[in-house]
Order: sequence, then structure tokens, then C-alpha cells
Amino acid sequence: MKYDVKDLKLAKKGKLRIEWASDNMPVLNLIQKRFRREKPLTGTKIACCLHVTTETAVLMLTLKAGGARAVLCASNPLSTQDDVAASLVRDYRVPVFAIKGEDHKTYYGHIEAALAGRPDLTMDDGADLVSTIHKKKGPYPVGGTEETTTGVIRLRAMEKDGALEYPIIAVNDARTKYLFDNRYGTGQSTIDGIIRATNKLIAGTDFVVCGYGWCGRGVAMRAKGLGANVIIVEVDPFKALEAVMDGLRVMPIARAAKVGDIFCTLTGDINVIRPEHFKAMKDKAIVCNSGHFNVEIDIPGLNKASRKKRMTRDFVEEFVQKDGRRLYLLGDGRLINLAAAEGHPAQVMDMSFANQALCAEFMKENNDTLERRVYKVPEKIDKGIAELKLASMGVKIDALTPEQVKYLASWELGT
Repeated sequence: MKYDVKDLKLAKKGKLRIEWASDNMPVLNLIQKRFRREKPLTGTKIACCLHVTTETAVLMLTLKAGGARAVLCASNPLSTQDDVAASLVRDYRVPVFAIKGEDHKTYYGHIEAALAGRPDLTMDDGADLVSTIHKKKGPYPVGGTEETTTGVIRLRAMEKDGALEYPIIAVNDARTKYLFDNRYGTGQSTIDGIIRATNKLIAGTDFVVCGYGWCGRGVAMRAKGLGANVIIVEVDPFKALEAVMDGLRVMPIARAAKVGDIFCTLTGDINVIRPEHFKAMKDKAIVCNSGHFNVEIDIPGLNKASRKKRMTRDFVEEFVQKDGRRLYLLGDGRLINLAAAEGHPAQVMDMSFANQALCAEFMKENNDTLERRVYKVPEKIDKGIAELKLASMGVKIDALTPEQVKYLASWELGT
């Protein structure tokens, strides 16, 4: 079995951590149990480009239980948990190509390695597999899934341009994904990453959140809960209005740059924080990203505006400006919740990865009827995951009575 991980000696620790995550992923465990019995993915080759974490490991074991031949590479150079990668290889015989801190060449070499077996399905977090396959002009799989907002944006752009050569299910758009993973997962794990990297007190800071989508909402909510004065930067009038109604300050980045203590980008777009904003920032301002790729912060521009830089703590790089001000970039501008922390908690990834596993099964069963476009997660899958999650939490809900069903379905019944 081919693989490329940092050190197989780390596997013992990784196995224990994978077991801990699995204990907190009841929905995926139920799917894994059925997969082991029914083998719905028998013989299916799946290339997965995901964050190599304990939760991802449980997904990989679920795919393997279903009979798939799955291979894993990292979707971010700084998100890999090396002990988990080692355990997947040594203890579970899952091919992994991922090393935390890998350079650009190694990162794309690992993507090529994951695609070398000509997969039937791809499983992406950021659409790097899809992008690589299309740049090479094939061979094209029969289907794929996409985990995150940024990836879905890229894929919908490809579909619009007529460039998408195989069907993709947008797992990110499932309600059991974005309402929970994006909001509660990103919210908690981003604050966790910032605190682990800096050991800074959040209370009393002016905390700037760029982007008030579901991820931005989550970070704003958690920062506010810790006592921060939260400022929202938005371009969408609806989201900006929502932020105002949520009791937050809203202003352009040019103004926020002058008052912020901590800045976090969560937009999926490029150069949200630029040199003119660095120039306006306070001494010792902290800048980080939890959107996806490390393009939301103009790092080349920050380098150019600085006269020297140094690492002051793990994942904290100090940039001294020409006027002596110090700005701190966390995690090389990559996902701070994975660079400096452990990513989303297992309980929330349980639903996201349940979507991945069930959508892989759906893709295999229905690929001959799907067109070359981006699809939503089937409602039956999304709703079923919500029901399983509630059951695992011991929560019961009501059902409509026949009378209520009739009333809701009729236009003739009134007051």
C-alpha cells in the first residue's frame, strides 16, 4: 500500500483520538453499521481530499466498511493531524497522503497520488480534486461530493460556464451541514484556534468578522458570548441588515481596520484585507482567516508593507511595519481552526460526514441518471440525518395529526 505520512510511530496516539471522535459520532456509526452489513460501495474507488482529522478518519472507516477503496489526501497544508494520518495507514490500512506543513509542491503531489487510481467518485473540501481533474482533462469520475462553501462556489461557476464534466452533490448546502457545521462548528473551533495560538483574552476586544454568512454568524456569536465587541464587515445588504438586527455593529473594512483588535475573514473571496487596511491598523492587531484558502488576507501585500518579520509563537507571525507597528498573522492565513486547533467538534461533523457517506452511496446508485451539474443533497437524506441526530440525543418531536396535514394541504379551509 502506497502512502506518505510524517511518521508511523505516531499511530498509537492517533488511534486513541480516532476512537474518541468515533464515540461522539453516533449517526455516522449507525451508517457504518449498515454499510458493514450491506456493502453498498463494494469495489468503488473514492478519492477524498479532506482535512485529515479524527472526524475524517471516522468517515474513511465508514466508507471502507461499505466496501469502498478510499484514499485520502489533505485539503489544506496545515490541517493534517499527523498522528491520525499515521493511524489510518498503520492500524486501518487506509492509504493517506498528507503531512502537516507540507509545501505547495508536496500538497499537489499528494492530490495527484490520490487521483492515481482513477477514482469512480471524488470527495472534496474546496474542489481541488475536481479542479485538478479538469485541468488534466480527465479521466472523469462518475460523480463527486463537495463539503464546503468555497468549493460549491467554484463548482457552480464551472457549471455556469459549461465546464463541469461530471455531477457533484453540494453537501455544504444540506441543512444538516451548514446550519450546524458552518455555524456552531466554525464558531467554536475558530475561537478555539485563535485562543490556542495567542492566549489572548477575547472579552473587551473589538473583534472584526468579515463576512456574515453561516460561518461568520457562528464566529460572531461565540466572540460576542465571550465578551467581545463584535463588528461585521459585509457587502450583502441583507446580511448586513441581519447583523444590525442581531445587535452588532456593521461598517466597511476601511473603517473597521482603524478600530479592530482581532480580524477574522470568512468570505470565500480574495484580498478582503489589503495593504491599505494594514496601514490603518492598530499596533499589535491580530489577523486570521477561517474562510478556506489563504487568499482572503493579502499576505504578499503584508510582506511588502513590512520591514521585518519573525515567528513569536507557534502559528503567530509578527510583521513589523515601516512605522514600527506590529501586526500578527495567525496560521499563515490558512484556516486557523485547523492550523492551531483541531477543527470542528466530532458531534457536529457527525452530521456533515453522514451526508458525505450517504451521498457517496446515492451517487453510486444513481450516477447513470445524473447530469453534469451541481445537485442539492436529496431531502430524504438530509431529513433522515436530522432525525437520527435527534434520536441519538434523546430528543423526541411531535408529528402532525391527520387533521393538521389536511389543513396545511388545503386552500379551501380558512378561519
